Amino acid sequence: MRCALSLIAIFASAAFSNAADNWPQFRGPHGDGHADAKDVPITWSETENVKWKTAIHDKGWSSPVIWGNQIWLTTAKEKYAENAPKENAAQKIPKPDWVELYAVCIDKASGKILHDVMLRKAIKPDYCNSYNSFATPTPVLEEGRVYLHFGENGTFCIDATSGKTIWERLDLKCDHWRGAASSPIIHGDLMYLTFDGYDVQYVEALNKKDGTTAWHKDRNIKFPSTNGDLKKAYSTPSILVVDGKPQLISPAAEATIAYDPASGDELWRVIHGGMNEACKPVFGHGLIYLTTGHNPTVLAMKQGMKGTISKEDAVWKTIKAAPSRPSLLLDGDLLYMVSDLGFAACVDAKTGEQKWQERFGAKFDASPVLAAGHIFISDTEGKTHVIATGAAFKSVAINKLDAGCMGSIAVSGNELFIRTKTHLYCIAKK
Repeated sequence: MRCALSLIAIFASAAFSNAADNWPQFRGPHGDGHADAKDVPITWSETENVKWKTAIHDKGWSSPVIWGNQIWLTTAKEKYAENAPKENAAQKIPKPDWVELYAVCIDKASGKILHDVMLRKAIKPDYCNSYNSFATPTPVLEEGRVYLHFGENGTFCIDATSGKTIWERLDLKCDHWRGAASSPIIHGDLMYLTFDGYDVQYVEALNKKDGTTAWHKDRNIKFPSTNGDLKKAYSTPSILVVDGKPQLISPAAEATIAYDPASGDELWRVIHGGMNEACKPVFGHGLIYLTTGHNPTVLAMKQGMKGTISKEDAVWKTIKAAPSRPSLLLDGDLLYMVSDLGFAACVDAKTGEQKWQERFGAKFDASPVLAAGHIFISDTEGKTHVIATGAAFKSVAINKLDAGCMGSIAVSGNELFIRTKTHLYCIAKK
């Protein structure tokens, strides 16, 4: 009997360990950038602490996600006409003749590519700004399945073992204006997609089993202008449980809206202004931490809101180092943030009182990750800044790789997985 109990304990421990090693969605298992790792590398370079380095073809900014021994990400191959005009900031040109959308699976132990699946060849797709990519949204994983989203260019569910498509949706349309970036999340039997475009703004809930629509909700936001450029956003929603009931917290341009995840019924909205919002909400201390996109502000709103609320009802707010792209990171009583232009700050999560502010001297799109008492944040030049957690600023290391980072770091076991513009790296202590 004792032997049997011991075996059960061993198997339970192994199952827990494997589950803890998964990084199944944007910002990790809890969607907040926290990793369970206890002993990750602090320093690395092209020649130090690199377990393997794998080239990823073409262009994609999605962050790596991990389930078991599989790492998944997306990329896209674009084909432009030989006489295509050069990109002009004042116009939506050029558009490619076609774009091929790919799902790539890498073996976590060796870095070998296991699957390189072309999901669709989209003819004459909408414009995508060169700063963005046609493969920016991060996939989401669960046992046996990979869910991939490319905005209006398609949403797919594929078998994790064979790479074969289980279902696809090509009918969900939206003019993203400069390309899609909102990542999907899953909760229960549903997957949630965010479409905040120039022309339409809505949230779509799909049945994970077959991809059919469970509910559709238009944003119905009163925008201050008819200019569609001011209506677009790129955020990924989060699930918050309040009084035992889940809420889908979904930021948009001009407002953040909470929905009942099962029905899509609106629970509340905060009118805060702003466009191009891309940060994922985080929660703690009875508060919801939101950002407002361009002209960014960080807002701490009370949980349990109802109806329509103004940003003036915030418990506290700050504009110092407020981001519009990199998401916030909450650790205990401290809230960390890194702005797009490289200003970093730490504030008291309950009051907003600033503890420190620094300037990193680089641009950031990736979101910070917390592992083993350190914060890791990669910039667009390929440097990962490592700082110690705490109310006093302490830089631990700055680690440079050859190409810049647009996606966020993934963590599995005691290894870091960093995607640059050209490669995927496994960073591990030797």
